Amino acid sequence: MASKNNEKGEEAHKDTDGGETPDWAGGLRQLYDSVVDEPLPDSFMDLLAQLDESDTDEGKKA
Repeated sequence: MASKNNEKGEEAHKDTDGGETPDWAGGLRQLYDSVVDEPLPDSFMDLLAQLDESDTDEGKKA
């Protein structure tokens, strides 16, 4: 990737589509990916299971 300084003096890199990506964007992407990869808490999984059961019960009534 080629790099150059932008108007604020920050180093930027060429993106795959020809746009410029600031240096901090890579760190932000890593942080986002790490949050997405975290498993769901058990309490949230329990809540989703309860909602699924509720939907199934309502489907039987209709």
